[in-house]
Amino acid sequence: MLASPSRPSTQPDQPKHDNVRGSGIPSNSLRLQACIAELQPVRYTPAGLPALNLVLEHASKAEEAGQIRQVKLQIKAIAVGSVAERLVKQAVGSQWSFSGFLASARNVKSVVFHIQDFLQD
Repeated sequence: MLASPSRPSTQPDQPKHDNVRGSGIPSNSLRLQACIAELQPVRYTPAGLPALNLVLEHASKAEEAGQIRQVKLQIKAIAVGSVAERLVKQAVGSQWSFSGFLASARNVKSVVFHIQDFLQD
């Protein structure tokens, strides 16, 4: 039997990512200074954990292609567990430094910031 000539792969090259502590898992982390724009009432997951949906607003300046650009955004966010319990006590309009990760929202094509911690700005 003759070997067939090799074909170029139709798979695109996988992007190179920073790994989470050498685990081989691509990293996904975000730090964002923002104010709380909206807080919804605390709800509970099927596992009984408190969950808080909120909207954050951010405004800053950033350099892009040698030009200073005004950056403004709103992003949907969620906090779960003890972070949700702490966050629900904070005032709408208060400024914080949030850390967490990004994930797709369920059933829609948008991004949600999953807050894992926050500190007073």
